[in-house]
Amino acid sequence: MSALAHPATSPFASQPAKLMADAIRVLAMDAVQQANSGHPGAPMGMADIAVALWGRHLKHNPGNPQWADRDRFVLSNGHGSMLIYSLLHLTGYELPVEELKNFRQLHSKTAGHPEYGITPGVETTTGPLGQGITNAVGMALAERLLGEEFNRPGYDIVNHHTYVFLGDGCLMEGISHEACSLAGTLKLNKLIALWDDNGISIDGDVVHWFNDDTPKRFEAYGWNVIRGIDGHDVTAVDMAISQAKASDKPTLICCRTKIGKGAPNKEGGHDVHGAPLGGAEVLATREALGWAHAPFEVPAEVYDAWDAKANGQALERAWNALFDAYAERHPYEAGEFRRRMKGELPGSFDAAVEAFIAKCEEKAETIATRKASQNTIEAFGPVLPEFLGGSADLTGSNLTNWSGSQAVRVDAWGNHINYGVREFGMSAVMNGITLHGGYIPYGATFLTFSDYSRNALRMAALMKIRSLFVFTHDSIGLGEDGPTHQSIEHVASLRLIPNMDVWRTADTTETAVAWAEAIRRENGPSCLIFSRQNLPFQRRDDVTRANIARGGYVLRDSVNPKTNRPDAVILATGSEVGLAVGAADALAAEGVHVRVVSIPATTVFDKQDTAYKASVLPAGVPRVAVEAGVTDFWWKYQVQAVVGIDTFGESAPAGVLFKHFGFTVDNVVRTVKDTLI
Repeated sequence: MSALAHPATSPFASQPAKLMADAIRVLAMDAVQQANSGHPGAPMGMADIAVALWGRHLKHNPGNPQWADRDRFVLSNGHGSMLIYSLLHLTGYELPVEELKNFRQLHSKTAGHPEYGITPGVETTTGPLGQGITNAVGMALAERLLGEEFNRPGYDIVNHHTYVFLGDGCLMEGISHEACSLAGTLKLNKLIALWDDNGISIDGDVVHWFNDDTPKRFEAYGWNVIRGIDGHDVTAVDMAISQAKASDKPTLICCRTKIGKGAPNKEGGHDVHGAPLGGAEVLATREALGWAHAPFEVPAEVYDAWDAKANGQALERAWNALFDAYAERHPYEAGEFRRRMKGELPGSFDAAVEAFIAKCEEKAETIATRKASQNTIEAFGPVLPEFLGGSADLTGSNLTNWSGSQAVRVDAWGNHINYGVREFGMSAVMNGITLHGGYIPYGATFLTFSDYSRNALRMAALMKIRSLFVFTHDSIGLGEDGPTHQSIEHVASLRLIPNMDVWRTADTTETAVAWAEAIRRENGPSCLIFSRQNLPFQRRDDVTRANIARGGYVLRDSVNPKTNRPDAVILATGSEVGLAVGAADALAAEGVHVRVVSIPATTVFDKQDTAYKASVLPAGVPRVAVEAGVTDFWWKYQVQAVVGIDTFGESAPAGVLFKHFGFTVDNVVRTVKDTLI
């Protein structure tokens, strides 16, 4: 009862492989031709590989793209999107031929690159090359970890593979090194990558700029490498996949192909990579393939050969029976598995949050927010078994570990990943873990290294997935490491990413709220930004504390009795909130009434209703923003002045730097007074 796999006597095995492959070729070239843009070369060249995998090995159910134990398939060379669209259409997913005819058109389900959440059956958004294979590493890691956690003797309810198609471009990208090295080290043997080794990219023959011995490279990573496979021989690819599934290592199958296979005058050249074939070549290809059908027309017998619906339903029914038996023997584990795969939080989470926030208020600690973050993880970790932490070789600085942390090792599967010095790889692996389901991953590095991670953060936001990116050492407060490590523009630039929530917290309570809101958020990622240096605790009443979750709130208020409003408002985040409070106290001693607004998440505050925002930032009252970063961001709040920094930092102790760059009570007081003149 322990294993479920594609039946050995697959109904696809005896089907006409050439016709199945040619259906992909003609659909791809027809769609690209009709759109007058796209990449026909990869789908045409990889069609036979697709027949071998999707026709003879892939465990999936077109009727339920979210089946928990399906194999995951990633088209890492996502520009060849008509390959996966053709496969989804032909095998029976809800992707009718009308969508293929609308390839690359507004609001279609067939965008230029595959997009998660738009097209049923697409597991991740692959656009920038290299991220697909890295997402796949995350998916394979999630599968391994879930299996170790939930499988029981005789009941392997988590037992599936992650397959990747990738091209030369994916392998040129540095992120592929980061991810594949990690996958080899961890022996993620259910990860199988099929390399479309066609030797062509947009600029021509890659040998002039990519002449690595790729098989040796992957062997050095610890992968199983199957060399010299004819990518146009379905049987050879089929056998290679079977060998890969028997390996105790991740596998790279090297498939030598001709790009644009079937196009008689363009096959094997770079002209077919990223442009329509042209009307004449489309006709010539039809003739060369012997495909006597109109554009987008596929014979019924070819649809029958590809149809995976009945087989998929049978596979899922068998798994359901296995899971039902598992649930009888292990009811608690079955309930937890269902909950976590749905992405639902445990019922005890809200109580844990409230209890910890009350503890923060009681203790009123003055500590670094990175330490406050670790304390929060310590509080939430016991009630969140899906919490999967990590760091890019900075665990002791980022403080992402807690007393319940167990390191993920090849022979000891835990809940904290040492990603190594791989910031980009870490972030994209996290996205793959999130997409797989069953975990809420968080991973950390220094804020200035968010630049290395940036495109994976952008993809998380584009996909609207719950990946949690932790960034510590958030400003010139880093101190002696100097300007290379001191973040100036980073917070502002992260706030510009659509659908990304960015929290920069001022004390222990704000940190706890930020973590809770990021964990609760189901439709997008969050960046959690913390200080190296200690920050003072801020006292709040119940209403004020409740408003932290709204992203911005009145922390301290003082009303001029003559006008019934404050004389000025200071907006601040993070380490500068304490500075703003100090300035407000100094101004109060001079009879100036100042409201202090803490705005830990501008991205959240901006989504509040107009009335609330107006109650926090009243019209007609002078405003001054204070943040140890670039000033440009703050002008959108109609401030009269910004105490910020528009140069790179310096190497010196943090206290010296804050004084040098004007982050002092005296300078904030002076700036506020200037707005009142």
